[in-house]
Amino acid sequence: MRKEITAALPELSFIQENALREKVIDVWEEALGTGGFSLWDLKNMPFTLLADNVSVTFLEHVRAVCQMCVGMADVITRSYGKRVPLNKDVLIAGALLADIGKMIEFEKRADGSLRKGHKGDMLRHPFSGVGMAFKHGLPYEVMHIIAVHSKEGDFVRRSPEAIIYHHAEFADFDLAR
Repeated sequence: MRKEITAALPELSFIQENALREKVIDVWEEALGTGGFSLWDLKNMPFTLLADNVSVTFLEHVRAVCQMCVGMADVITRSYGKRVPLNKDVLIAGALLADIGKMIEFEKRADGSLRKGHKGDMLRHPFSGVGMAFKHGLPYEVMHIIAVHSKEGDFVRRSPEAIIYHHAEFADFDLAR
């Protein structure tokens, strides 16, 4: 499964720290197994259930937002240097895991369609995503991005990496739905 995840998410190679990259893959493996989804499912399912006729898939969304984050970080670093310190590995890991909890929040019906399931009613994807990340020993800085990327983070101070992710995610959400 690890090879398939790495092939589906080439952005994993952007993470310089090997141990962090391996933990991100571990979370992906658990999420797929727990949610009962395959990578094929993620290449075909919409990235959100909050709009009708969404043509952007879950994997397309994750990859595009991750790439946007890298681009934004590169511009910020070129423009401001060390005055705005960023940890790119943390940003990339957070970008690849921010929506991982959707594999638990979403439920596949017998006809193949998706709906928000009971688990999703009880815990939105930022919470279940943080739980899986915590279980696999990801840094708190990565869990912070997962936790605050959506509306749950509107009342806390986001880290610089979480700010970048939040804006990339919502730009993609607003354009792609």
